[in-house]
Amino acid sequence: MIRYLWFDLGYTLVRTNREEVYQKVLLERFDVFRNADEIAIAYHRTDKLFMREFQGVLGKDSRAFLPWYIGTLNYFLRLALPIEEVTQAYRALAQEWPIRWKAYEGARQTLQHLRSLGFRLGLISNWDESARTVLAQNGLDAELDDIIVSSEVGVEKPNPDIFRLAMDRANVTANECLYIGDNYYDDVIGSQKIGMHCLLINAYGNRGVEELSYYPIISGIHDVAAYLGHPRVPQEINR
Repeated sequence: MIRYLWFDLGYTLVRTNREEVYQKVLLERFDVFRNADEIAIAYHRTDKLFMREFQGVLGKDSRAFLPWYIGTLNYFLRLALPIEEVTQAYRALAQEWPIRWKAYEGARQTLQHLRSLGFRLGLISNWDESARTVLAQNGLDAELDDIIVSSEVGVEKPNPDIFRLAMDRANVTANECLYIGDNYYDDVIGSQKIGMHCLLINAYGNRGVEELSYYPIISGIHDVAAYLGHPRVPQEINR
């Protein structure tokens, strides 16, 4: 019986304003317009390609892969722009208009609802030392019983040891847990190695994860309660 829900952090509980920043770069520096949805989908497809083909890269220093990433992003946006110029413009604008992590709309209320249903909640995330700050700034830390961050424990997903450590701290077994995350290769494969079931978040159906023949996919954490057979967040909570 599932009684403990573990969550990823980036693009599961929180997201950035990167689409707005990139739209501003394209418009102001290159006089090119793409709407917010086009940019969001291009980012999504780029993330999924990197997760599949270059596992672990996205969690590293962006200076090592940003030009490579931006080239892929522009490909999905059907743009042929000088990558180095775009990269420089992006970095310059990001200094003036910082990219910030913000909770998805209704994320905190969803966690509160799941707690009210009797579930314990935790975090297992590949993240640097800023993880707890991101959680606190978004009011999410108070909703989590256990917080396991790779930079604090010295092991990263998909290594099963980080999941084992989390279960030991929470005093639960794998079959009592459900992991929710957006990276098949870190989250699903990692949790499966120790027998923990996982829900994959993919905001655009199977777009970007077409290589997966079948796996339980939800569009966001607001779908978790329904997946477990419970009502969604009541209106009085989701305010």
